[in-house]
Amino acid sequence: MYSEDSFHTLSTYGRLAVVAVSLGMFTALFALGYVLMSARKGPARIAFGMFLFWVFVWLSPQVYYALYQFLFEGLPRQWVVGPPPMLDELVRLITFSGRQTLSAHGKGVLFWALVFLSWRLRLKAPKAPAPDP
Repeated sequence: MYSEDSFHTLSTYGRLAVVAVSLGMFTALFALGYVLMSARKGPARIAFGMFLFWVFVWLSPQVYYALYQFLFEGLPRQWVVGPPPMLDELVRLITFSGRQTLSAHGKGVLFWALVFLSWRLRLKAPKAPAPDP
């Protein structure tokens, strides 16, 4: 499925770097999501998760471009982030119906991990004490 993905054009070192940066960003976003969502209740928790996902999809290309500048000589310094993603693009990512790339599918997995986190935090939320009779 991913045989045509640009990831396979990288050297072993380049692949390891991309995986390391990806895991680092996933971990950082998940930790930030935990902090922000645990302080919220109900739908606000999911809204924060969706907002974090939207920001990630929008701004993460700049992080990867910076990594590629390190991996490939001669890439100019430039801003590669475009306009914020539209809802239809986000829906394609979270339903895995858009581009069939490791990047797109990784973003879809990130979204569902944030949804799972918000659900998990709901289960751990402290219950209000029962009123005294």
